[in-house]
Amino acid sequence: MKVIACTDCPLRALPLFTPQSDSELALIESLKKEQVAVEADRTVIHEGQSNAPLYTLLSGWAFRFKTLSDGRRQILNFLLPGDFIGVQQKMGDSIAHGVHAITNVMLCVFRRDALWELHRSAPTLGFSVTWLTAHEESLVDDNLLSVGRRSAEERVATLLIVLYKRAAALLPDPPGDRGVPFPLTQQHIADGLGLSLVHTNKTLRKLEARGLHRIEDGWLRLLDVKALARLADLYGDGKPAPRPLI
Repeated sequence: MKVIACTDCPLRALPLFTPQSDSELALIESLKKEQVAVEADRTVIHEGQSNAPLYTLLSGWAFRFKTLSDGRRQILNFLLPGDFIGVQQKMGDSIAHGVHAITNVMLCVFRRDALWELHRSAPTLGFSVTWLTAHEESLVDDNLLSVGRRSAEERVATLLIVLYKRAAALLPDPPGDRGVPFPLTQQHIADGLGLSLVHTNKTLRKLEARGLHRIEDGWLRLLDVKALARLADLYGDGKPAPRPLI
């Protein structure tokens, strides 16, 4: 496996990510231990794990989750390339959630003291970590709003718009006729939105029959974005803001 230097990271060429100075990139590189590949449907971080490192998701899709004693799972949020993983564990003795790979993923692994070094040596990067953590919290807040107050149709419409726009921002070119990669199963959607699998299936089919979207062969197309947005009652347009990359 070829290790990609931070200066050559393909994500940094995307408009989604804000530029960083040579000295900041050098610091990030110095804190990076290795790159690891994790196969699809494997756990990256286990619930309760106390020695989890910090990661940046370089490629692939994953999710954060918590489970109940009987195995019922709630997906807290979906992780896409550029997301910074593991900060919560650094605030306590162990991590309260798990991280699971949806597809094959590539992860940049950072030293366990990386957070301290970022704040001590480069306050701007320390603020970037704070921004990323707050951004992730906002995604979880939005999902809580969906689970607590939106109808099934509104929940699914919101998820489709947000993930479509997040995925589109990671493409080098605007989405074509195929749309954007969408590796989620209906079970992932159900677990993320607090719906049963049967209800999720019926809702997706209903929205597709109305000509709002299509999911086919692992790709998502939005056929009527305005109608979906009206249905979702989405705060903002769902388009991700420019963001730092650690």
